[in-house]
Amino acid sequence: MRLPLEDLHGSLADPLLDAMTFLNEATTRYPDAVSFAPGRPYEGFFEPEDVPAHLDRFLAHLADRGLDRDAVRTALFQYGPTKGVIADLVARTLANDEGLAVAPESLVLTVGAQEGMLLTLRALCAGPDDVLLVSSPCYVGVTGAARLLDLTTRPVPEGPDGGPDPEAVREAARAVRAEGRRPRALYVVPDFANPSGTSMPVGARTRLLAVAAEEGVLVIEDNPYGFFARTPGLRPTLKALDRDGRVVYLGSFAKTCFPGARLGYVVADQEVAGPGGRRGLLADELARLKSMTTVNTPALSQAVIGGMLLAHDCRLRAANAAATAHYAAGMDTLLRELDRHFPASERRRLGVSWNRPDGGFFAVLTVPFTADETAMERCAREYGVLWTPMAPFYPAGGGERRLRLSISSLTQAQIIDGVAKLAAFIGS
Repeated sequence: MRLPLEDLHGSLADPLLDAMTFLNEATTRYPDAVSFAPGRPYEGFFEPEDVPAHLDRFLAHLADRGLDRDAVRTALFQYGPTKGVIADLVARTLANDEGLAVAPESLVLTVGAQEGMLLTLRALCAGPDDVLLVSSPCYVGVTGAARLLDLTTRPVPEGPDGGPDPEAVREAARAVRAEGRRPRALYVVPDFANPSGTSMPVGARTRLLAVAAEEGVLVIEDNPYGFFARTPGLRPTLKALDRDGRVVYLGSFAKTCFPGARLGYVVADQEVAGPGGRRGLLADELARLKSMTTVNTPALSQAVIGGMLLAHDCRLRAANAAATAHYAAGMDTLLRELDRHFPASERRRLGVSWNRPDGGFFAVLTVPFTADETAMERCAREYGVLWTPMAPFYPAGGGERRLRLSISSLTQAQIIDGVAKLAAFIGS
C-alpha cells in the first residue's frame, strides 16, 4: 500500500524534522572528517565498566532504604511510577548544584529532556490561539516539537549579549495579543544556548522575568549546558531567580552523565486549580500526559543515573569538573585558532566574524557564502571537516551565512586540525 504524504500529518513534509537526521547521516558518510557538527559529549569520559558499578550502588541504596529483594525486583523490572523513582536524588542534586529548593513531588523524570519539552508544550498550550515565543536563533528540538503539536511559534530576536531580548519579548507578546491570540509561554536556553553559544547576563534574566510577569507569559527554561560554566553561580538559573512560580525548568543528564541513558526531568511546581478547588501540581498533569505516551521512564536508566548521583553525593558540578575544564580548553583552542587563521585584515577582506562564548559547546561563525547543506557536504568531501548550517535554527528565516561549530566531542588536536581545514575551505 502506498500512502500519499499529503494524507499524513503536515509536519512530516517539514524540512525542519530532517535537520538532526541529516547531520547524523553526514557524519556517517564522512567518518574521517573532523566533525564540528554534533553537540554530544566527549566520549573519553565514559567507561563501560562504570555502568554495572552505578547500578550496584543504586541497588544497595534501595536495600539501605529497607526494600527487600522482592521490592527491589519490582522496582527494577516492572512498570514504575509515572513520575519516576529517583526524584528525591534529583531534588538533592538541584539543591546542591543550583541552590534550587525543589520538592520531589514537583519533578517528572522523562525520556530525555525532549519528552519533557513535548509534555510541557502539550499541557500549557490549550488551543490554536496559544502561541509559543521562542528566541531566534532557537534549538530545533522545541520548534520541531511545536510543529508536531500544531502549535504556532513567534520568534524573538536575541539581545546584544545573548538570550531573547526582554523588550523584544514584551513587543512580541503584545503583538500576539493584538492579533486576538494568547502569548502562552517563552522557551529559552539562558546558558550557552544551542545554537548560538551565548548566555544571558544576570540583569537581562531579571528583566526577562519581570516582563514575563507583566505580560502573563510563562517561561520554559531549558538548561542542558549550565553545569559547564567556568565560574559556578556566576549566572543563576531563571528558576533560581523566579519568585512567583513562573518558570518551568527542563533538565537533562545527557551532558552531565551520559546521553545513552536518555534521562531528563521537568520541575513543574506550579499549582493547578481544578473544579471545586486545588487540583495539584503541574507535574501531576504532566504525569497524566506521560501515562498516555511513554507510560513511565525506564527504571534501569534511572537506576544507573541514580547510582552516579549517589557516587558523587548528588553534586554533579564537582563530578563534571574534568569535563568542564575539557570543554573550556576546547573553546579556548577554537577561538585562538580562529584568531590565528583569520587575523583582522583577513576577516575584513573575507567578511568573516564569530562570537566568543565564555563556555559551553557552541560558537557561531559568519562566512562570505551560503552555509547550507550543499556547502557543508562539499566542505566535508573536499576539505575533511563538518559543521552545522545555522539557517534551520531561525524559525522565521535568516542565518543563511552563519554556521555552528561545536567543540564538545573533539580533542584539542582535532580542533586545531579542523579549524585549519575550515579556513582553507572558507578561503578557497
